[in-house]
Amino acid sequence: MNHRKLRILGTLLVIIVVVTMARFAATSASLWLTSPAEAGSPSKLGDLSAFRSIVVDTKGMADKGDLAGAKSRIKDLEESWDEAEAGLKPRAAADWHVVDKAIDRALDALRADSPDALACRQALAGLLKIMDEMSGDR
Repeated sequence: MNHRKLRILGTLLVIIVVVTMARFAATSASLWLTSPAEAGSPSKLGDLSAFRSIVVDTKGMADKGDLAGAKSRIKDLEESWDEAEAGLKPRAAADWHVVDKAIDRALDALRADSPDALACRQALAGLLKIMDEMSGDR
């Protein structure tokens, strides 16, 4: 290798190291600057465990291939979420909309004319993830 190629490789190596260190520093800084309470602070929506329980049941059915059962069970989520809207939405409207959209995606997947099992499982897994994030269970 000639001297010019070695300089280019050296420069690339330095860039890679600097970028990696910057990412590490940014991640570390955010962990140090965030208090433990803030890191896991739940949404102002409050306790979503009753809704989450329905999603877990629904996902269990979808995971076993029982999409008809999952479609039926998720109706319970839709009804209870709609009934709770007046109490939940004013607490944290933005968070409520995030969860509501995830519920809509799961409903759409399960109610499709020809539901795709993988799409249903993914929509339900995504909904669980969002609910966990809102509950501070990250």
